[in-house]
Amino acid sequence: MQIAMARTSIPSARTGSVTVRDLFAASLIAADPTAFTARAVRLRLPSDRADVRPSWIIALGKAALTMARAAVHEMKERNAPIAGGLIIGPSVSDTPHPAITAIVGDHPIPGAASFAAADALGALCERVPAGERVFVLLSGGASSLVAAPVDGIQQADLITLCDVLLRSGLDIGRVNAIRKRFLRWGAGRLAAQLAPARIELIVLSDVIGDNLAQIASGPCVPDPSTAVDVRLLLDETGLADQVPPPLLHYLDDVMRGDRLESPQSNSPAFLFAGVPAVQGNGGALDAGALRARVLGFDPVVIVSEPLYGEASSAGARIAAAAMALPRGGVALWGGETTVTLSTEPSAGGRCQEMMLAAAVCLSQAGSGASGITLLAAGTDGRDGPTDAAGAIVDGGTAARIMESGIDPSRALAKHDSYEALHLAGALLKTGMTGTNVGDIVIAVRM
Repeated sequence: MQIAMARTSIPSARTGSVTVRDLFAASLIAADPTAFTARAVRLRLPSDRADVRPSWIIALGKAALTMARAAVHEMKERNAPIAGGLIIGPSVSDTPHPAITAIVGDHPIPGAASFAAADALGALCERVPAGERVFVLLSGGASSLVAAPVDGIQQADLITLCDVLLRSGLDIGRVNAIRKRFLRWGAGRLAAQLAPARIELIVLSDVIGDNLAQIASGPCVPDPSTAVDVRLLLDETGLADQVPPPLLHYLDDVMRGDRLESPQSNSPAFLFAGVPAVQGNGGALDAGALRARVLGFDPVVIVSEPLYGEASSAGARIAAAAMALPRGGVALWGGETTVTLSTEPSAGGRCQEMMLAAAVCLSQAGSGASGITLLAAGTDGRDGPTDAAGAIVDGGTAARIMESGIDPSRALAKHDSYEALHLAGALLKTGMTGTNVGDIVIAVRM
C-alpha cells in the first residue's frame, strides 16, 4: 500500500482507541440492514396497493431478525398482507408478526437446533402456494444456522465436515464450495423447493465481492460447481482423507449419475427469481472513511485489496502498512481471513489473532510504531466462538500481555489470542449487532 505523505493537524483531544471505536461505530451504522431491507422490499411490492397478494418471509442468518423486522414494517406501511414466514437466527426474540415463527439455529458448528431449523424451513416451503411471492432475506451465518444434510448423508458426518472445514484455514469461497454440496438448503436447493413461487432475494453480504453463490451457501442461486469440481478441491486441499468416507461416496454417486447434481444455471427453478438486492462490506468502509475525513484526518485510504489468508500473516501486513502512515492518517480494510487450527485447545477468532500478530509486530518496531492504534472486528459483533467482536491494539499491547504472565508470541503460535488480549484489556465487545457484512480493520496514526 502506498500512501501520499500529506501532513495535517491531528484532531485534538482524541486518543487512538477513541478514534478507531468512533470509525467502527460509523461503519456499523452504515451496515445496518434496516433501511436497505425496507427499500428493497418497497421496490419489489406491486405499485398498485389494491393488487397486493399475500407474501411470505423467510429470513436466515445472523441479521435475520433485523431484516425481518424491517420487511414486516415496510409491508404494514403498504398494507401488504403477510401469509406466513420463518426467522432462523443465532438467538430467539419476539417475532415481528403473528404469522411468522422465530427459531434459533447453531453456529458455527451445526447441531440439533440447526437440524430442527432445517426441518421447520422444509415444512414452511410445503405451505407456500405456487405463484405467491416469497421474500428470502439472507445474511452470513445461515450455512450453519439452518444446516442439515442432503438425503443419504448422516447428521454426524455433516458435523464432522463442518468442523474439518472450520479448522482447515481455507478461504470462505472454497469452504462454501465444499460445504454447500452436502447441505439440504445450500447450492440453490431452497429455490428449487420453493418453485414455482416467486423469490425476491434480499442479501446482506459478508463475502467480499458479494458472490451470491458463496453467501449463506447460495440457497437461492445456481451452483457454479459440480461434484467433479468438489472432489478435485478435496484432493487438492488434502482434505479428502479427513472428511467422512460417505461424503466421498456421495460425490461418486453424483458423478456416476446415481444421484442428482445440485441445481445448475439451466435449472427451471431459477426462472421464478427476481433481481437480487445486495448490500455488502464496501458501504461500511465508505462510511468509516467519511467519518475519518469529517474528524479531520488526512490521508484517509480504503485499501482496495481485501484481507485474506492466514490471520496472523494478515496482522503482520497490517502492522507494516500502519507504520507507513503519516501522523494524522487512517487506513481501512475489509475482508475475511482464516485460522488453521491445531488439535490443541485454544480460544479466539480470526480478528483477535490478526490483532495479536499485529501487536507483536508493533512491539518489535519500537518507536517506529508510535501513535498507531489498530482495530479489527466482525461487523456481526462475534469473532469466532467468543463473546468478543475483535480487538484494539497499539505498540504497548504486547508489553501489557507480557506483564500479565503470558508470552504473546507463544499465545499466537497456539491460536490462543482471547486470553492474552483479555488480560491486556484489548478485547472489543459490542454484543450482537444485528448486521453482518464481514470484517473491518482500521488503522489510525495520531
